[in-house]
Amino acid sequence: MKLTPGVDTLLGKHAGWLQGKRVGLVSHAAAVDARGRSSAERLHQAPGIELTALFGPEHGFDGIAAAGELTTDGLHPSWGIPVFSLYGETRKPTPAMLDAVDILVVEFQDLGARPYTYASTLRLVLESAAGAGKPVIVADRPVPLPLGADGPLLDPAFESFVGFIPGPMQTGLTPGETARWLVKILGLNLDLRVAEMEGYHREAERQPAWPPWVPPSPRIRSWESACLFTTTVFGEALPALDYGSGTGLSFQLIGAPWLDPLRLNGSLDGIDLVPTRYTAKSGLYAGQELDGARLVISDYAAFKPVETSVKLLAAIRDLYGPAALWEVPGTRPEWFDKLYGTDTVRLALQGGVPADTIIASWQPGLAAFRTETLEHRLYRHQRL
Repeated sequence: MKLTPGVDTLLGKHAGWLQGKRVGLVSHAAAVDARGRSSAERLHQAPGIELTALFGPEHGFDGIAAAGELTTDGLHPSWGIPVFSLYGETRKPTPAMLDAVDILVVEFQDLGARPYTYASTLRLVLESAAGAGKPVIVADRPVPLPLGADGPLLDPAFESFVGFIPGPMQTGLTPGETARWLVKILGLNLDLRVAEMEGYHREAERQPAWPPWVPPSPRIRSWESACLFTTTVFGEALPALDYGSGTGLSFQLIGAPWLDPLRLNGSLDGIDLVPTRYTAKSGLYAGQELDGARLVISDYAAFKPVETSVKLLAAIRDLYGPAALWEVPGTRPEWFDKLYGTDTVRLALQGGVPADTIIASWQPGLAAFRTETLEHRLYRHQRL
């Protein structure tokens, strides 16, 4: 079924929202319309509105900066309008930046994942716009794994820029749904509108008739990597396990010189581990040939990314001992805790707690999150 992204409905049936307005666009190169045209270009060319400012999240407005690489303000080379960085000296639009606009349009290709920082930027934009009395329109887009949330809720003690929305590690919410939920729970006095997608039914798998995929960041080159982000992002904190960073399969691989992937296939729902020998491109094993596994999702509806991460780590711990994971030079337990939004997962893994017990511990929080966000969901699964 054809999917019409939010930018098309915004510039079609909701064009009046922008007429006569100075528009600021918070976005990146991954935001494209149904035909693959840049949303920024569409807004720039739209009659009756004036695109006066661009705002780029992590990875920059052009989407090519590396993870964690700070970006700077600049001018658009063709249009001569400011391109403000929201991942540099400031991560929140300032009053001076917002003086140039009457209304903000936000459009990200998000992952529906708390550690992927576009959700953090969305929160800061909503807060800043509310403070300045500026309306916000979210042009909605699909996210991977929209059928269910997964992982522990954020513990406020571990709040950071990779953990800045008070939900689970994988939310399953589109950007528009996330914005509606955040406005409610943060108590923001904000004129928020969502330009909804048409023809979207929370499909578990990416559909052929959807708009072209454009990588939202250098390591998320494919929909498959996007789906597996919260499964293997632990590799950023645990150098003992390579996760394919720098390869064309970032977040789709796990490997180490000592790892026997055939011993890992256990009770993993909706995913297969395919033995794969590859060359690590970065990290502890850069340049080495590794015995590893490629993670291949076999059932998108059954797959739980964070559950899978914990099962993998527990299985490796039980096979090779905790020291193989946690006592390697460069290990960053504090970053692991920030990614998972809590220290309970790490402490349980280090303490030998079974994976099923760890997973069970976050189910009450997930149930509460599902109830809390039900009123903010805009799309139903086609089978419901």
